[in-house]
Amino acid sequence: MSPRPDIPSLELLVAVADTGSLSGAAALLGLAQPNASRQLARLERRLGTRLIARGARGSEPTAAGRVAVEHARRVLDAADALVDQVQAAAGAGRVCVLASQTIAEHLMPAFLASLASHLPDTPVSFEVANTTGVLSALRRMRADLGFVEGTDIPPGLSSREVGRDRLVAVVAPTHPWAARERIDADELARTPLVVREEGSGTRDVLARALAPRTVAPPALVLHSNAAVRTAVVGGAGCALLSELAVADHVRSGHLRALAVTGVDLRRSLRAVWIGDLPRRLAAPLDELAGAA
Repeated sequence: MSPRPDIPSLELLVAVADTGSLSGAAALLGLAQPNASRQLARLERRLGTRLIARGARGSEPTAAGRVAVEHARRVLDAADALVDQVQAAAGAGRVCVLASQTIAEHLMPAFLASLASHLPDTPVSFEVANTTGVLSALRRMRADLGFVEGTDIPPGLSSREVGRDRLVAVVAPTHPWAARERIDADELARTPLVVREEGSGTRDVLARALAPRTVAPPALVLHSNAAVRTAVVGGAGCALLSELAVADHVRSGHLRALAVTGVDLRRSLRAVWIGDLPRRLAAPLDELAGAA
């Protein structure tokens, strides 16, 4: 009998399918890209066929890969169900919350404090992922509640708005645009930007806003708001980030914020879940939405 694929390799395969790139999948799973490449190659050797085709526009499953992804999702769902049902039988009763980075940094401290107040005897786990990762975890029943921004909520998920936000262009004080108050979307589209990785809510809002314009290739792709801010402060170029994520740096003078004309960069911050909202989460969510 051929060796069975291991769970981490199946998680990687599904992540590549969900994010559209090996680098995005590696970032989502906390892997170095060379390690992710080797892990995918081992899985393809075990199954005896090529699963992922890599091209200029990203990575996508081959015909055999699509079949493998479909079955991998089922295996991962079953593995998650095994853990959850055993823990439930043992009385763990934990709550798992995932949030995308902007929401994790600015809304989650108050929400988690409220959760602890309402459920003092319930273990709570909290993880940060990009929007694609949060939605993937919910679909696979690996989280009870997720928080995302700047995306259409996929079918099968319920949601509730808990806040509003918008993206602004930010540059270093030494940047040629630093003396300006605003920048036009057409000029922005022609400019190589420092951007978040594919799968992040911030990148998704930016791509939707600038479409159908021809957009210049990114100057730099980074995997966190903090990394983007640091790069921009260091003079790497212009970036579009949440007002929430750059407020302190703008006040301190480390960044200059410019309004973007010609596009709507507002976005909704939403809680998302599958099925009916668990009753024990309703009150903390009400408090979060009321404070927004």
